[in-house]
This record gives sequence, structure tokens and C-alpha cells, in this order.
Amino acid sequence: MNKLRLNSPVNVSLSGNAFVEDHEIIALIPAAGIGSRMKSDCPKQYLNIAGKTILEHTVAALFEHPRIQRIIIALNPADTQFAQLPIASDPRIATVIGGEERAASVLAGLDYLAGLPTDKAIWVLVHDAARPCLHRNDLDSLLRLIEHRAESPDVCGGLLASPVRDTMKRMVSLSLEKTAVEQLSVERPSEKESSTTNHTLIAHTVDRNGLWHALTPQLFPLLLLRDCLIKALAEQACITDESSALEHCGYRPVLINGRADNIKVTQPEDLALAEFYLSRKSKESIV
Repeated sequence: MNKLRLNSPVNVSLSGNAFVEDHEIIALIPAAGIGSRMKSDCPKQYLNIAGKTILEHTVAALFEHPRIQRIIIALNPADTQFAQLPIASDPRIATVIGGEERAASVLAGLDYLAGLPTDKAIWVLVHDAARPCLHRNDLDSLLRLIEHRAESPDVCGGLLASPVRDTMKRMVSLSLEKTAVEQLSVERPSEKESSTTNHTLIAHTVDRNGLWHALTPQLFPLLLLRDCLIKALAEQACITDESSALEHCGYRPVLINGRADNIKVTQPEDLALAEFYLSRKSKESIV
């Protein structure tokens, strides 16, 4: 496990505002999943796009921002691939052992950070390993929440998100039982063989007004996020992202409108789309 030192000041500015030296932003990437939906021989974060693994692209997108100088990556205990990547020797990166669920991996990273000596207030930027298309301007918008919290203590943090554009349907499953006799009109009840057909039907259309897709990164103060996550897990709350842990504890994170091309690579067809977005992003940075 790599060790980080948290006492090196980072002097940069953002949109004319000086960096607050008593705060530090550390990114945390939960990367312990196996990516079963990708139907691949290796976890999705290690699939290659444009000559690099998805994880390497994700790390590079975070390090493009000058306020992010350190990253914690939570790995599967059986992971053998991270150590083979060039980023494994980057002194700005530390690794911890993650858990079976995302929340457990995030908590492992938070525990690691909470145990390190520092005189700074740490903000944790949690980002999906499989979101390699993050843009700098989205990070700028999200990180401004730190300054907003200084002005308004009610600001607990926030996340990138995008408004729902598609029509949303609530589904209901219906099992239709049929028998071989009913299907074949055979008058021999003793030889009936039951079969069940599952149908996914529409229960109703959901009003999309006010609905948002939760993206990452999600940004919160270290101790607040850790306390809320511990409480939510102890109370067996449904925790699908970091924001849901704070919501469970009564907080209201801020939604920051982010780019819709900040996609999470989940299905095989997402690979080509991510490659296209990364190629376009590269061309934009050159211009």
C-alpha cells in the first residue's frame, strides 16, 4: 500500500479565486468491482480504449485539474492488474483494499484518509473508475462548492448530475402461468406441465420534471461523508452513491449540472461511445 503525505500546500487559483490553503481535495476511486455486465474476461476498468485502460484515462482526467494532487484507489483484494500499469508507481496515488460493494470500498478509502495526520480540512472527490470522459469545466463547477460552503454552512457538498431528458416508465413484472394442456388442448390432466412466462410491463409513466441522473464526481468533506456513510450502512439504508448516504442523514447535497458525455462505461456498447468522446475531448484540448 502506498503512503501519501498530506502536508504539501498546493498553490493554484480557480476563476480568479485563490486556493484556500487550509483545505485539500483528494480524489477517491472505488475500483474493486468486477464489471459483470460488461461480459468481459477482465474488470471493465482495465479494458483498453485509445491505447490506455479506462482507469488510466479516469486518473488522467482527475489529475488534469491542478487542485487535485492526490488520488486513493480502492482495489479488489484479488486485483493483479493495477500493479502492472504505469500509474502504479505514481507517488501521488495510494491504494487500499476495497469491499464487495461500492460503499465498502469508499469507506475503506475514507478510513485510510481519516487515519493520516494533517492540519488541513480534507474534501473527498469520489469518482467512478469507469467514467473516463470527465471534463475540466465540470470539475471547476463542482469544486466551487468549497468556496460556497465557506459563505453558506448549509452547503454540505454536491455532485455532478444531468436532467432526465427521456420519457421515464415505471415497470411491473407479471408472471403468466400456462400449462402444456392449455397450449396443446390435450385432455390428459395428469400430464400437465406448468410453464411460466415473465413479462416486463409498464405500470405508469413517471413525471420527469425534477428528475436528474446522478453522475460523479461527488464532493463532500471527509469527516461528514465518513460519518454519514457509517450511519447509513449501520441502519441498512439503500446506498447507491455517496449522496444517498448524506440524504439518509438529512442533508441535501447540491446538484451541479454536468455534461451528459460524462458517461459510465457499463455495457459493451459503451466502449465505442467512450472512445469517441475521449477522441473529441483530445481534439478540443489541442484547439
